[in-house]
Amino acid sequence: GSALWETVATALGARRVARRGRVMPDGMRSPRVTLLLGQHGWVEHVDNGIRWAGAAGCGWRGRDCPHCLSGSSRYTFDVTKCMFSPGNITEKLRVASLPCSGEVVVDLYAGIGYFTLPFLVHAGAAFVHACEWNSHAVEALHRSLVLNGVRDRCHIHSGDSRQLQLRDVADRVNLGLIPSSEEGWPVACRVLKKATGGVLHIHHNVETRPAPTPPLLAEQGSPEAASPGGEAQHSGEETLGARLRPEWQSWAEGTAARIQGLLAELHGRPWRSSVLHVELVKSYAPHVHHLVLDLECRPVLP
Repeated sequence: GSALWETVATALGARRVARRGRVMPDGMRSPRVTLLLGQHGWVEHVDNGIRWAGAAGCGWRGRDCPHCLSGSSRYTFDVTKCMFSPGNITEKLRVASLPCSGEVVVDLYAGIGYFTLPFLVHAGAAFVHACEWNSHAVEALHRSLVLNGVRDRCHIHSGDSRQLQLRDVADRVNLGLIPSSEEGWPVACRVLKKATGGVLHIHHNVETRPAPTPPLLAEQGSPEAASPGGEAQHSGEETLGARLRPEWQSWAEGTAARIQGLLAELHGRPWRSSVLHVELVKSYAPHVHHLVLDLECRPVLP
C-alpha cells in the first residue's frame, strides 16, 4: 500500500512516485503513467541548464558554448498526461544554436515545447507559431512559455496543424514528427514566405541497410562500431559528405524534389530547394534512423 511507496520516496529523496508503462499509439503518444504516491503529476525539467560544453551535437567540442551556458529551457508538464523524450536533446541543442534572430518560426508539432522553447529562449527567434492538438500538451506549453518569460513571443494554435489557416508568414518551419512529417509538407509550404522562402527542418525515420564497419574505424571507436549491428545510438557528425549513407542521401534528395514540386504548384512559378544538412538524431530501431533534413526553399526570381 501507500506505506511502501512512502518508504521508496523517502529513500530516493522524492515526494511523489509513479509507475511508467508503454506509450499509447493514439496519435498523441499519450503516456501510460500511474501515480502511486502524490496528488498530481506536474513536474519541471531543465534542459540545457548544465555545462553542456563538448556534448554530442555541440559544435564547440569542449569549449564553453555560449548557447549551452547562456541559460536554461525549463519545461513543465504532467507526466501522467504528456510524454517527455530525452533522446532528442542533441537536436534541441542544435536548434538552440541556429541563427534565428528576427525570424518568424512555425513549429507544426510543438508538443510541450521541445523545439519551440529553444527557438525562443536560445536561437533568438522573434516569434513562434506553435501548433499542437493535444490539449494536455497545449496547457503544458502555455505554462512553460510563462515559466521562461517568452509567452508574448508565441501564439499557440490549438488543433490539427493540417487545418492551420496561416499563410505567407514563416522564415523557418519545424516539422518535428516521426516516423514521418509528410502530412505536414503542404502546410509547411503554405506558411513559408512566398516572396523570400525560408528553411524547413523535416524529421523522418529512414530505414538503413546495415553497413560493415572497416576494422580501422572499429578500433578507433567510430559511432558505427559503438553498438551491435552498426547502429549509432547518438547524434553523429553526419554531413553531406563521405559519411552520408546512400539511403539518407536518397531520402533527402527525394524529399527536396517533392517539396520543390509542391511549392511550384502552390505558387504557380518555379522554386528551388537546396539540401543544407542532414542530421542524425538517434537510432530509433534496428536499422532505422531518426534524421532531420535542413532544406532551403527559395522562389526563382524572374
